[in-house]
Amino acid sequence: MSLDYNSLLLAVGFAGAGLAVTMFGTWLSARADGFLLTWAIGVAVLVAHVFAYSAYVGSPGLWLQLIAFVLLLCGLSLLVGAARQFRHGVLPWRLVGGLAAVSVALLIPPALLGLDGATYVVANLAAGVLLTATGHQYWLGRSDAPAPSMAIAGLYVLTALSYVTCAVVLAASGQWVVGEAPNNWSEALNAIVAIAGITGIGALSLALNQSRLARRHRQDAMTDPLTGLLNRRALFKQFADRPVDRFTAVMIFDLDRFKHVNDAFGHSVGDEVLRRFGEVLSECLRGTDICARLGGEEFAAVLPRTTTDRAHQVAERVRKSFAELVIETQGCSLQCTVSVGIAFATSQLPSFEEVLSDADRALYRAKNGGRNRVAAASLRLAG
Repeated sequence: MSLDYNSLLLAVGFAGAGLAVTMFGTWLSARADGFLLTWAIGVAVLVAHVFAYSAYVGSPGLWLQLIAFVLLLCGLSLLVGAARQFRHGVLPWRLVGGLAAVSVALLIPPALLGLDGATYVVANLAAGVLLTATGHQYWLGRSDAPAPSMAIAGLYVLTALSYVTCAVVLAASGQWVVGEAPNNWSEALNAIVAIAGITGIGALSLALNQSRLARRHRQDAMTDPLTGLLNRRALFKQFADRPVDRFTAVMIFDLDRFKHVNDAFGHSVGDEVLRRFGEVLSECLRGTDICARLGGEEFAAVLPRTTTDRAHQVAERVRKSFAELVIETQGCSLQCTVSVGIAFATSQLPSFEEVLSDADRALYRAKNGGRNRVAAASLRLAG
């Protein structure tokens, strides 16, 4: 083999090593993203493959060839697992183990027969399949960040094609026993594509992860951690800058005597009550409706394109469903109630904050009227 090809192999190895260290360092600062660690381990195994294969190039031997290809296929199987872990958050150990076991098992028959050329063809075809499978995972997850996800998928497929090309070129020559590492244009092309692919995939993967972290931080900033609903900040950000349509209902819900629940049963029980009310509220609304926790035991809902009658029906459904809910906690059964205030925008009350304040005044009328009831800004009580 030429010095140039060995230089390309070393370039692939050092590029991969640098990327593995970068991914590992990124994981240390964001350990919730376990796919980074899996990806770093997979690339580290591939780096070991590159140096083992380089040793095989210098001193051909059946066992050295087999070790190099086993490392290649195990490393690529880990990359498939890392890509799936990126999408679902859990490393699919069985999938990784199964892919590695099947692909390595395919190497054994030709290797035992001494057909090193056939072993080479099988290894490169298997590598192409595993790289394509990795790219497919990013393609399936492209909805979150289409451009980088599709670019990563494309680079994986391009690298896969370079491996398949190596297999096809050798198979077409009919050299099932070569006695040394193949030396042809496809090998150099594969090394060049691998360098470009590793560099591009690494940079895009880091950018994709940073983009996802930014989205996660924005979502956390806008979400109530206890109930999973929007928080007050998110609700006002969505509605505060524009007038409220006259066919939009704004509701405020306040859990009755909630302080007594905390005092009598403890804050953990109170938190469970809040969580369960959040579930009831979400279940009673349409997909186009918006609900949020304003803070403490106060919640709000915005129902666009609705009527007065329907707004009362929804509020009553929430009130009744929550009153009938039995919350089993710490060996006791607990039932709670909620009071509701409703308001619609008018020509005198066009802003969201003004409509919310009107709904808040209606809520206090519901409280003063005996709790566990619905009151509208028109002073009409129901319940």
